[in-house]
Amino acid sequence: CSSDLQMLAPIALYPDTLLTQILMASTYPLEVIQAARWSKANPDRKGEQAVQAVADKPWDPSVKSLVAFPQLLFMMDEKLDWMERLGSAFLGQQSQVMDTVQQLRQKASAAGHLQSNEQIQVQPQGQTIVIEPTNPQVIYVPYYDPMVVYGP
Repeated sequence: CSSDLQMLAPIALYPDTLLTQILMASTYPLEVIQAARWSKANPDRKGEQAVQAVADKPWDPSVKSLVAFPQLLFMMDEKLDWMERLGSAFLGQQSQVMDTVQQLRQKASAAGHLQSNEQIQVQPQGQTIVIEPTNPQVIYVPYYDPMVVYGP
């Protein structure tokens, strides 16, 4: 479905671990909003330090993990409709969501826009493309224009 493609296009090329956290966190929209507010109120807390600082919060572990990536929380908070659609799709049609992510990765790869670099390792495994951080301790959030990377 083209609406699923559009919904997943902005995040489909994220490393698998980060993508999974975003998908799971999107099923807890209120907690994501609370975490985004926490991040805005604590801009000096970054990465693992931020995650440790929210350890006592009653949030889902996926939401807690995202405080290490405040820009992602802010995007999810600003695009509430998108986050709720994402969460609903992930809860209701998890395998379809993952298939769509793979379709998008195949398109980006075919267009020459999905390759291993200093930050990520792109590993085709049959019909599946796995994206992992080069250094498991450091996860980079890729920035890309979906209109460019997936081609027409």
